[in-house]
Amino acid sequence: MEHHPAAAWLTEAAAQQQGAGNLLRVVLVVMILGCVLTAWFLLRGYKRKDD
Repeated sequence: MEHHPAAAWLTEAAAQQQGAGNLLRVVLVVMILGCVLTAWFLLRGYKRKDD
């Protein structure tokens, strides 16, 4: 198994004082932003132009 410094940093950051709280917060924010952007991208095609 290879050693990935970025993965080690992420697990160390998640295991510090507040446990996985900060990591979960970041994951939730990214997930919500992704859902909003996906909804905007899909729904913008349904806009009608009345020219």
